[in-house]
Amino acid sequence: MIYLILSILASTAIFVVFKLFNRFKIHTLQAIVVNYITAATFGIFSYNSTVEVTTIINSTWFFGAIFLGFLFICVFNLMALTAQRNGLSVASVAGKMSVIIPVIFGLYAYDESLKFQKIFGIVLALIAVYLTAVKSKSEQSSKQGLLLPFLLFLGSGIIDASIKYFETAYVPKNGIPIFSATIFGFAGFIGLLILIYNRANKTFKFEGKNFFGGVILGAINYYSIIYLLKALQYNGLESSTLFTVNNVAIVMVSTLLGLLLFKESISKMNWLGISLAIVSILLVTLA
Repeated sequence: MIYLILSILASTAIFVVFKLFNRFKIHTLQAIVVNYITAATFGIFSYNSTVEVTTIINSTWFFGAIFLGFLFICVFNLMALTAQRNGLSVASVAGKMSVIIPVIFGLYAYDESLKFQKIFGIVLALIAVYLTAVKSKSEQSSKQGLLLPFLLFLGSGIIDASIKYFETAYVPKNGIPIFSATIFGFAGFIGLLILIYNRANKTFKFEGKNFFGGVILGAINYYSIIYLLKALQYNGLESSTLFTVNNVAIVMVSTLLGLLLFKESISKMNWLGISLAIVSILLVTLA
């Protein structure tokens, strides 16, 4: 349970860091690339055995790590595009409602229990995520285009479901650090190619604050994945329960931190969503 709590706190901290990026005018893409390189470095140094390229390539999870690395960098950028073109509310709901994908995957792929209480808790959790993220009409952007939110929803859900699948089927307990490092390494490599492409087409300035912000984000990002993987290895919670608790709690804690640290406005509907989130966590956990 402690790893689940740490995963929630680390994932919430990522949202706080992104909020600070905007305040300090940090270039998001540059920081994201540095973040993945940093996270990969953390994974390599956390690995107990000697790191050998041939061993990594011959690992059963190698191609899965490439797949996840590609998804990681794509979904991060999809999140930014969705927020810019559709609004933060749409981006938040699309990302967090994706919890339904790993939950359904866990129910059918691993024959996990499906009780009425759990179904009701999951449905309540989805409602809670929406109510917590929704803004007043004056803050909402025009709802044009459903493609980006749909891709963000799909990508976020596939990432969570894939992490569970590879962790269960291919990754040994002592292989989590190097598995995570490989994912981050490929994500960073793909992001680096994007930066090189942008540099070839237009001049951009790389500032020290972008590097510093990326290092901080990378350390937090690395441990958010590590703690999630360790939480998934705990036999006391089914993956459908864990993903529901994890995602709803992240929305809840992020909302409260937005209120306390950044003085963001929270409507009565948002507070209702937070209350429902707490109830849904209890229902799913105790099912």
